[in-house]
Amino acid sequence: MSKLHILGIAGTFMGGVAALARELGHAVEGSDQAIYPPMSTQLETLGIAFSQGYLPQNISPDCDEIVVGNALSRGNAAVEAVLDAGRKYTSGAQWLAEHVLPGRDTIAVAGTHGKTTTTTILSYLLEAAGRNPGFLIGGVAEDFGVSARVGGHRRSPSSAPSGHLLPQAGEGNPSLPMATDSPFVVEADEYDTAFFDKRSKFVHYRPLVAILNNLEYDHADIFPDIASIQRQFHHLVRTVPQRGRLIVNGEDERLAEVLAMGCWTPVERFGLQNDVPDASLEWSARLLNEDGSAFAVLHNGNEIGVVRWPMLGRHNVLNGLAALAAANAVGVDIAAVIPALADFRSVKRRLEVIGQAEGVTIYDDFAHHPTAIQTTLQGLRAKVGDARIVVAMEPRSNSMRLGAHSDALAPSLDGADAVVFLHRPELAWDAGKVVAAIRGDARTVADVGALIDALRSLVRDGDHVVFMSNGGFDGAPRRFLAALQKST
Repeated sequence: MSKLHILGIAGTFMGGVAALARELGHAVEGSDQAIYPPMSTQLETLGIAFSQGYLPQNISPDCDEIVVGNALSRGNAAVEAVLDAGRKYTSGAQWLAEHVLPGRDTIAVAGTHGKTTTTTILSYLLEAAGRNPGFLIGGVAEDFGVSARVGGHRRSPSSAPSGHLLPQAGEGNPSLPMATDSPFVVEADEYDTAFFDKRSKFVHYRPLVAILNNLEYDHADIFPDIASIQRQFHHLVRTVPQRGRLIVNGEDERLAEVLAMGCWTPVERFGLQNDVPDASLEWSARLLNEDGSAFAVLHNGNEIGVVRWPMLGRHNVLNGLAALAAANAVGVDIAAVIPALADFRSVKRRLEVIGQAEGVTIYDDFAHHPTAIQTTLQGLRAKVGDARIVVAMEPRSNSMRLGAHSDALAPSLDGADAVVFLHRPELAWDAGKVVAAIRGDARTVADVGALIDALRSLVRDGDHVVFMSNGGFDGAPRRFLAALQKST
């Protein structure tokens, strides 16, 4: 076994790579610029040492290979030291493809939104079916306690079936010929791979089954327009074998355009009843509760079960439907595993309740794209009714900082009664204009201390406060909870 240093180890993807490498017996160390929970907690639990900062001296001389995260670019001190020394390096996606995926049937979960949740639901369903899946999730799954694991035994690549043609939907048993009973589920990101590999990560995975959840414009730092993202999704579609399957959101016109660019794999589409014609959907859901906490699952128009679970929102119904369709594709008895979803606990930082104080419920949420913000708030509104929802927003993603979503941000917050907007100095666009367009009470603050003070002056008994950021938010959710508890 070798010794690895992982640059960017606190990222959700690279932290998962670290966990897999450690489980496979490699010695693992790493470094990152910003290290915060839940990934820092996972690394500490696994006994993986990490250093703060991208400093050349943080990389041990005896490391056999450096795994470089896509957050690092030329000019980074650690990257320059690795290149100058002629040390062996690779990307996280390539390392995964070479060391974990061979001999396994891979299920890739792609899409602008919902990748982490859908990957977690699918892994949970496979676990409930006794399949002992491996997985790499972009977050810490509550039901597994980790973001990644190797899972069941792998077979040699030569034992994988080949040349099988999958019957089209409705032609009998739809399950696929499998290389192993234990598939590997990977969150398949369209973001680029590394400074030396500008392809999307997901082209490395060569899945047997791919979920295409949705497609919107994002990652404005690397994609100039929606067409360039569609081209990357087309590249993913080109890697799925003819004997495999594509599980595609039948409501998404941009995904339909991707398939029109070329498709060589049987497709099964999913969506909500009444949103698209039933005849075009192999998988559909009929809402039984408006908040998405209960829905009937239909396959080719036949009801096969009812999901009752703690998840909220139309978006999570679609995530669950996609996961059920993918599980069915690899031979899982869907009717048998649907009841297990009643106990599903999702992923940390997906509308995660972190506590209550003074009658105020506090949530930590990862939403950072206007569509995700809107659907998350719609789901919460359906649950809490007329209770007040207060949002604390940190626009932290590259697309947010570049202003790519500034026009859509105010409308996405319509579901909130009040918004406190963290306007850090590096935010290059006019946050005041956005805040002025937000319905209801909205204000900007310059730092997290001022944000917590503003929230304390705003909230009252019965409120729901949602912290939204794809970063650490300087620990704001738990700092606010502690402030309320202290004043009790």
